[in-house]
Amino acid sequence: MGTIFFELALTFYFAATIISIAELFKGTKTTAKIMLLFVIFGFLLHTVSIIFRYIVGGHLPISSPHEATSFFSWCTVLLFFILEFRYKVGLLGSFIMPLVFVLMLSSSLLPREIKSLSPVLQSYWLGIHTVLAFIGNAAFAMAFGIGIMYLVQEHYVKSKHPSGLFQRLPSLQSLDEINYRLITIGFPLLTLAIITGALWAESAWGSYWRWDPREVWSLITWLIYAIVLHARLMAGWRGKRAAILSIIGFLTILIAFFGIKLLRKGLHVFL
Repeated sequence: MGTIFFELALTFYFAATIISIAELFKGTKTTAKIMLLFVIFGFLLHTVSIIFRYIVGGHLPISSPHEATSFFSWCTVLLFFILEFRYKVGLLGSFIMPLVFVLMLSSSLLPREIKSLSPVLQSYWLGIHTVLAFIGNAAFAMAFGIGIMYLVQEHYVKSKHPSGLFQRLPSLQSLDEINYRLITIGFPLLTLAIITGALWAESAWGSYWRWDPREVWSLITWLIYAIVLHARLMAGWRGKRAAILSIIGFLTILIAFFGIKLLRKGLHVFL
């Protein structure tokens, strides 16, 4: 049953992605509403599939690569709704839904069997550490999309003949401010995720830091976003440079998230 809800969610996300891409070329208020409606239906079905796995497995469904990737996309859509209704960012779905669909498609290709937790995962730290990490990563995913939007809009601003897309994208100032707000949300969450992960590691293995590949990449990601915040506050870095660093930071998250699982190395392979 959970598989059916997941597949239906994937279908609605796919439809929303197609409409969102079409909106870049010729969009109307009607198509924007249809796209948002598809995302809402997909999110509700996605939520049901997660709840179903929770009931069957008896634990938060984030302990396998399939579950983790699915939950990552779910958190991203949740923040998409918050941003959509809080800031009314034009064409936001066109830059976020393709990412959500790719995450969901990746999740659909991974083994879906529901397994019991390994002894090391049977800890209250599992929910605390992973939820902090996923919501933080979702904030960075949104900053990634906003960063791309900034670069596209900057291109049109500098162009001698800006197209209609220029009129439909938010201003550079608005995009830069939203990007900064997202990073100020994601960075503390990432920091707490690293701290709780260290505490979990100490209780499980007797060591706070084991230089696990995922830990190393998380530290690299943390440093990148720390540089973004420091450069903005101390050196006045804004705009294009902040957008580029946001994109680079999220790419390191994807490397840590998928690379470790594909290489099957480190303690985070099954998380």
